[in-house]
Amino acid sequence: MPAVAGLCFPVSVTSAETGLSGGRAVTIHDVAARAGVAASTVSRALNNPGRVNAVTRERVQKIAAELNYVPSSQARALSSGKTKTVALLVPDITNPFYFDLIRGTQHQLKAAGYTQVLLDTEESADQESGSLDQLQKTCDGVVLTASRLTDEQIVTASRSRPLVTINRNVHGVPSVLIDSPQAIGQAVDHLVSLGHRRICYISGPPNSFSNRWRWRALNEAIRARYRSGVARDVEAVRVGPFSPKTTSGAAAADAVVNSGATACIAYNDLLAIGMLRRFRDRGIAVPDEISIIGCDDIFGSDFCDPPLTTMTAPIEQAGRAAITMLLGLLNPLIPGLPGGDRLTGTVPQPRQKIGQRRVMLPTHLTIRSTTGPAPVSETPVSETPVSETPVSETPVSETPVSESPVPHAPESEPTTAVSTADSPIPESEQPASNELNTSMEGPAQ
Repeated sequence: MPAVAGLCFPVSVTSAETGLSGGRAVTIHDVAARAGVAASTVSRALNNPGRVNAVTRERVQKIAAELNYVPSSQARALSSGKTKTVALLVPDITNPFYFDLIRGTQHQLKAAGYTQVLLDTEESADQESGSLDQLQKTCDGVVLTASRLTDEQIVTASRSRPLVTINRNVHGVPSVLIDSPQAIGQAVDHLVSLGHRRICYISGPPNSFSNRWRWRALNEAIRARYRSGVARDVEAVRVGPFSPKTTSGAAAADAVVNSGATACIAYNDLLAIGMLRRFRDRGIAVPDEISIIGCDDIFGSDFCDPPLTTMTAPIEQAGRAAITMLLGLLNPLIPGLPGGDRLTGTVPQPRQKIGQRRVMLPTHLTIRSTTGPAPVSETPVSETPVSETPVSETPVSETPVSESPVPHAPESEPTTAVSTADSPIPESEQPASNELNTSMEGPAQ
């Protein structure tokens, strides 16, 4: 059973002032009896006032107030077909990345008169799918964040209710994407300017859309700088995959040491923070011996020792944008928002313009204290013996995945040894511009 937070179902209340015996809860039938009308008339007077004449409506509303009657959300849903609730599904509620996102969605929903239902799917596709089934009749719409479902499952879910994704691009489904490649390009420029020539990418979940997108962006950024002549001797290597948690940082740090890189870009800030701890334990100075860049700029990344250089994402804005898109689906009469016909139960068709169905939010590099000039020797950091490596956080294969240097193949994709669980983005689905336009089988983070 998924964890649920923020779910609110107003119900009829009990009051000694109602005049009802036994202190029982007031029901719609009590209001109807006192007003001398049918229960259906009470429902219309409270939920659809325009369908009842003014005299009857005022009498019913006055009596309902005297009895302290509050219509239940379940009953209102049966009569109106709407619950005024929206579900937000996240894969890991303990990840600080989602704190601002949850705040953004909640504020936007509150302003529109909706209640937010928050579910932690615990990184499980099965739990996510089960939660969607349970929410079928209890929520008006759904926001999937870093969904672990397949494209087909997401498309199927979008056909039964209004749905928007965050950090997941599925053809025909409205989405909000955080443009990590933009900040990765800035990160490459920053590291190259400091003299780094071997950059290691610390890979996150192998089935993550964002993970693969960032790795590809790193290779493309290095290749672009080779072609422009800015840097012709830079190469990228990759280690992992690792769970996106601080506890995975120790194994990730050890893998980076073995890779011979002088700088690294972590899948997210949690991994980077865990790596900082490991480097400190091993006596490896950051940034004197190795530089680290995180991703997301979560709360606490500036409190690290040293403060973490990271790629800043507009996380709360992503949540607000997703709700704005979802409200457009729920309320098609709102100008300028993509919507379907809620009277017939249909949702917008894929033929709508891309700009109406996808929002791309910019990112930027925030430079703090974990990046500095490359070691003069450009040799691997000291191979201090590893005394302990948490077994529970060790990836299936700890052997670093090494790619051929980008300069050896400037006009084509680098020769890459990719884990069987980490399939590359098909060439046929590559973006034609800065906006990604591809459908991925794997989930996002």
